Amino acid sequence: MVCARSDGRRLRAWLAGLVLLAAALGASGCGLLGGPANAETVPGVTSRPCPHAVNRNHGCIYLGTLSDLSTGPFSALGVLLTRAQRAFWERVNAEGGIGGYDVDAVTYVRDTGYVPSRHLAAYLEMKDRVLALAQTLGSSTTEEILGDLRTERMLAVPASFQSRWEFEDVILESGTSYCFHYMNAVDYAVRQGRVRRVMSVHFAGDYGADGAGGGRVAARAHRLAYRSVQTPQGPDRQAAAVRSILKFKPDVVLLSTGPAETAAIVGQAVAHGYKGRFFGDQTTWNVAVMKSPVATAMRDHYLMTATWKPFATDAPGYTAMRAALGAVVPDDTLTVGWSMQYPLKAVLERAAQNGWLTRQGLYTAMKETTFVDYEGMMPPAAGDFSGTPNASAFRETVFERPDPSRYTGLRVLTDYQAGATADGYRLDAPCSGVT
Repeated sequence: MVCARSDGRRLRAWLAGLVLLAAALGASGCGLLGGPANAETVPGVTSRPCPHAVNRNHGCIYLGTLSDLSTGPFSALGVLLTRAQRAFWERVNAEGGIGGYDVDAVTYVRDTGYVPSRHLAAYLEMKDRVLALAQTLGSSTTEEILGDLRTERMLAVPASFQSRWEFEDVILESGTSYCFHYMNAVDYAVRQGRVRRVMSVHFAGDYGADGAGGGRVAARAHRLAYRSVQTPQGPDRQAAAVRSILKFKPDVVLLSTGPAETAAIVGQAVAHGYKGRFFGDQTTWNVAVMKSPVATAMRDHYLMTATWKPFATDAPGYTAMRAALGAVVPDDTLTVGWSMQYPLKAVLERAAQNGWLTRQGLYTAMKETTFVDYEGMMPPAAGDFSGTPNASAFRETVFERPDPSRYTGLRVLTDYQAGATADGYRLDAPCSGVT
């Protein structure tokens, strides 16, 4: 039998290593805990060069980051997201910057530990010194600052993928929402074979509720039995969720948890005889699980619903990312961190071309953006921010499965695709409210 407590210790030890990485980056002057920059008339834009300017004759645009870099359930993801976005903007600066400015995405990086109150405090500390947020990790944490983002007309790139963001003008989201991923997951499972029961196992809050809403919509469309189970954070606190799975006997389980919780749930359920299939979005996965006791269970029973293809994919954006990152351990979270900066780059460039490099200028530029050049990392349809939520929402999923022979432990099963449920669904409200 696989022990969740043992798996948790292994994953927590691995996460601790990433915390040390974050500390080392900060100590080396890379700016994870950088000092203040001078605020001018336009918050986050200064005529003085950036602290580590590539172009010394340029002014500086400061971007903020609010992430989970140490103790929260998504710290393994937060460290890598932040590292990749730093490399993204370093490349932008090396290629000439934006409108006579370099971009600083390192001075205002703060660890908020996936705690809403810490997220708000860090945001208030930096908000008058940054033009926009290059990252705000988490659904509930971003909700904590959303009211002030609206008031300030400050754009923010979310490291979360709930359908709610389609309805927020200040949120510059990338990719497919949890809701549409899980509609596609149920459709995919139904095409693969007989499905009678679907269960969602999820954290509290909009992150979990959004995926559960999508699962409920798809189960209803296929006339399947459906059940939703809320579970707490912590790999050693998943026994009740596992019991629910074993009792209900779903053919498909949709997970909206962290990587450690996912490993515990899959490992324990399979050890107790569960034969069905788990689907998880990208926040449920970390390649480290393939070196843990649950590797076989993950390989045989887990599929990922992904917005991006793996790190080693052959496309211009992936090639540029690998070159900019240099010698790193391949990880698909780096792909996410890099690619979700493209919309912000596009909006900054448009605002600079408009001669309006302010928060209002960025807001206006975003509403004018119908195309984002992802350099082949996402389909063109993913970059339209000009329409209604229903028209602009990207609905496609790439299905992947664990494969230890691949660089990042995942093998692509399908190209981008949307099932009939997602294609036909009218997004008039966030999926977290679906009942």
